[in-house]
Amino acid sequence: MNKSKGFILLSFLPAIVFWWLEENYPLRIALAAGLGMAVIEVIVERLMLGHVHKISKFNFIILMFLGAMSLLGDEGIWFKLQPCFTGVGVGSFLFYQRYKGQSIIADMQKEFPQKVSIPAKLTKRIEFHMGIFMFSYGLFMAGVAVKASTDYWLFFRTAGFYICSAIFLGVEVVYMRRWVRHNGLD
Repeated sequence: MNKSKGFILLSFLPAIVFWWLEENYPLRIALAAGLGMAVIEVIVERLMLGHVHKISKFNFIILMFLGAMSLLGDEGIWFKLQPCFTGVGVGSFLFYQRYKGQSIIADMQKEFPQKVSIPAKLTKRIEFHMGIFMFSYGLFMAGVAVKASTDYWLFFRTAGFYICSAIFLGVEVVYMRRWVRHNGLD
């Protein structure tokens, strides 16, 4: 298994452990174990990669804060709101970058050994659409956390997110191909 697949599965562990334990044990045990798994996730990432990604740090801080809120209030809803805060946070960051005239994709292109040239107009559109998707998914996850069962929350926190992302990417590819043809960039 390559490292990126391992980290995707590793990022599911706090949610899966929380879900299973919440079904079978008192809420405090589920929360404590979910938070413990988040700590283990960051430690493993640090050991395997030599560093912890910014998004992992962001998620860890949010999860620790929301987990503490859940423990203090003896209510699991705060723990389940982590994907909401992540989605809204990432979407807002992409909107802010656009407002500042900066591009994450353009910055990433500079790091590739082979120069990949994607027109700036196209990267701005892609990032704007990604911002809308992430922000919207975050709001959707707030609704799931508040209104749905932990089973549904777990699905949309794990596999459901990747299914929705794949649908988004498929639609985005079709849209961008049409946009490129219409603007004479192909």
